[in-house]
Amino acid sequence: MSEPTASAGDKEPGQQGRRLFGLRWGRLEEPLGFIKVLQWLFAIFAFGSCGSFSGETGATVKCNDDLKEMTAISVQFGYPFRLSRIPFEMPVCEGNTTKRTLHLMGDFSAPSEFFVTLGVFSFLYSMAALVIYLRFHSLYTENKRLPFADFCVSVSFTFFWLVAAAAWGKGLSDVKGATRPSSLIAAMSVCHLKQAVCNAGATPAMGLANISVLFGFINFILWAGNCWFVFKETSWHAQTTNKENSAEQGAIDKQ
Repeated sequence: MSEPTASAGDKEPGQQGRRLFGLRWGRLEEPLGFIKVLQWLFAIFAFGSCGSFSGETGATVKCNDDLKEMTAISVQFGYPFRLSRIPFEMPVCEGNTTKRTLHLMGDFSAPSEFFVTLGVFSFLYSMAALVIYLRFHSLYTENKRLPFADFCVSVSFTFFWLVAAAAWGKGLSDVKGATRPSSLIAAMSVCHLKQAVCNAGATPAMGLANISVLFGFINFILWAGNCWFVFKETSWHAQTTNKENSAEQGAIDKQ
């Protein structure tokens, strides 16, 4: 006795489950779709961890004059790391002289802003490419120019992520050097006199900034891997495959 075949109405729920809001979500199980989700996600992690970073450094100054209490200096800094624009007041120990206003040393906005900007553009492009891949996949397979353009953009993002992660890693190292309490003490002339004793205060926690550099290199790896999967969609890979198949077929025919 033959089993009843599924009707068209029985297949519709499954089809609707894999195609919701006009998007074929099943393509996320494919490498090209899955890696685009990772690119979109880690781009958020990269520019979010760098752009939202803030830290605090400080020092204490105690004048040898017993009439003056110990002064605590606290300096807050963060993205975009234009440290030379961040002021702090240096106490003095000479009579009734007023406090002097100093600034942190260095401007590291260029590598940090490039890193964040690249992360935002990477986020936007990954989201747009993912929508095209899920919604208009027929155009992606039939139009040969679209995979080629995607491949060129992927190669560009791979190169830029390598440059951005390396540049921001070097910039972060310089930020750490400029914001450590010892650098703060070295910039205050009162600490070089015998009239005061200076000690380190708050040490900035750079964990989130370190993670942002890590996310930068992860994005580089993701985009480098994406280049191969996008290349397989281009006509270049198809031509290479056809040549290999023709060569194999020719060898079989000679046998």
